[in-house]
Amino acid sequence: MSIEPSIKINEIINEVEKVIVGKRHVVKLSLTALLAGGHVLLEDVPGVGKTMMVRTLAKTIGVSFKRIQFTPDLLPADVTGVSIFNPETREFEFRPGPVMGNIVLADEINRTAPRTQAALLEGMAENSVTVDGITRKLADPFFVMATQNPIEYEGTYALPEAQLDRFLLKINIGYPTVEEEMQLLTLKQYQDPLDQTKQVVTLEELLNLKSKAKQVFIDDVLKNYIIRLVDASRKHPSVSLGISPRGSLAFMQAAQAFALIEGRDYVIPDDIQYLAPYIFTHRLILKSEAYYNEETAESIIASILKNTSVPVEKR
Repeated sequence: MSIEPSIKINEIINEVEKVIVGKRHVVKLSLTALLAGGHVLLEDVPGVGKTMMVRTLAKTIGVSFKRIQFTPDLLPADVTGVSIFNPETREFEFRPGPVMGNIVLADEINRTAPRTQAALLEGMAENSVTVDGITRKLADPFFVMATQNPIEYEGTYALPEAQLDRFLLKINIGYPTVEEEMQLLTLKQYQDPLDQTKQVVTLEELLNLKSKAKQVFIDDVLKNYIIRLVDASRKHPSVSLGISPRGSLAFMQAAQAFALIEGRDYVIPDDIQYLAPYIFTHRLILKSEAYYNEETAESIIASILKNTSVPVEKR
């Protein structure tokens, strides 16, 4: 494999890290979803850099960035766009909504009504939106990074399972260490580091990276490993709804993209094990008795990984 993809990917990661300090794994996972053609749900407490993460990534790869601040009174047309009558031409003209951007930040997505949340569904699943009976293709790449606050539930609407399944990965950023936060304060003391962020790849190079991710080799043995993990989630006694076939496909595509980011043109079991918690957590629906037994999605995923045999090297 050409060394160029690894060079470009590292340039993106290093540039984002100039703003998002100490969160290299979050940057890698976000880039994994982007190259795999998926979307990301960022769930964490306020002020840890969720919005800044999305803005920095968009600026680094030089694509259009749109932000939607979800509120209880937001309407679907505010997301997808609306047709407005032009009295001069006596025709309706379509005014595109923010969903027409390359990278779309759906900020606090759980603060709006389900019908507005659903306005993103067609775009996330089909890369198109339908307004007034006309289907319009979205840009390529089209990448949604949605944020939600897990500690405030008043005035929020839980995302339905159908929409959660549209997100390839669910990521928690977490607090920085003392050393990382000291570095952050130093960076922000005199200027905003985002102002110094530069574009490091062209759109053509980004689309080439997406194409390269699809070409990453994954052996049938590892495909079977993914299926066995998925099947175990469906049969687990504490789970009422396991991973869907769409989740299996997303798992494979994420593993291919992550392998490319790690500088390989083939997937290894470690890629699958590393990604499993980020792919499974938001897709599992637990039975009520699981909560009484103090089980969590994370503990169940750890159990599944532990009890599912790992493929060994083929001779």
